[in-house]
Amino acid sequence: MSQSDSPDRAGAAAPHPPDLNLLRTFLAVYRAGSFTGAAQLLGLSQPTVTTQMRTLERQTGRELFQRLPRGVAPTAVADELAARVAPGLDLLAAATGPDEEPGRTPAPVHLAGPAEFLCTCALPALAPLVADGVRLRVATGLTDALLDELRAGRHDLVVATVRPRGRALSAVPLTDEEFVLVAAPAWAERLREPLAADGPSALHRVPLVTYAEDLPIARRYWRHVFGRRLSCPAAVTVPDLRGVKAAVMAGAGFSVLPRYLCAEELAAGSLVPLHEPDDPPINTAFLVQRPGVPDNPHVTRVREHLLRAARTW
Repeated sequence: MSQSDSPDRAGAAAPHPPDLNLLRTFLAVYRAGSFTGAAQLLGLSQPTVTTQMRTLERQTGRELFQRLPRGVAPTAVADELAARVAPGLDLLAAATGPDEEPGRTPAPVHLAGPAEFLCTCALPALAPLVADGVRLRVATGLTDALLDELRAGRHDLVVATVRPRGRALSAVPLTDEEFVLVAAPAWAERLREPLAADGPSALHRVPLVTYAEDLPIARRYWRHVFGRRLSCPAAVTVPDLRGVKAAVMAGAGFSVLPRYLCAEELAAGSLVPLHEPDDPPINTAFLVQRPGVPDNPHVTRVREHLLRAARTW
């Protein structure tokens, strides 16, 4: 054996694998998207998490996270490391977690999503589980904020209106929502001839009731269906589509609503579709689960029940 092949040569020994605690902390940072969020998940201080990640980066000799003004972004090295260690760490956490005491009631399931969707679809669907002992804690809000809270461990499941970016969160399609251009019958009668003659520009003379000042749903409908930009301002903004529906039904003007929210009113004739395109705008909602193996069996029950119920929505 030559001197260069000698195992006694300085520096020839293979580096020790990273400490398991460092890998756990790494995975928490990767999934939470920030050192602060990981610290909350792990019950550690933020400086401790920062120190552990510096130690792991020094041991691996590679940068794992890019520091951002808010949180961190994983590098390609971190993506590869997370894919390698996550399955084993999750299994280990499930195997060594605390056993459920006989007769002990599982913790509540924390579910979050758009208020209108949860109240109209999700909560009625989950009523049988609640009657069977499942406890729910429900929060509402906008998708981006709810996903940040999910990464930080505040929720177990989130109904998201967009697919989360990256691979840190597990998301599956839940349901497709179709958007409908609607008004009360009195407005529909007045608009029938102008719409036939002038197209969507006839609606510029009608008050627009919408979810927000920037008209997110109505603008998307105009762009997808009419191939043009919506230029009329909002007459009424209500940050709850149920309020938008109520105002339109009362004759305040027109709006664009998800069909699930107004299906009964359309069937009863208290709302009328102003336009029925062959290719209406569709948006997919996703069911997103908190990273890691859930230690609460009721989280799995709620997730599976929602996915089954969504087939009929």
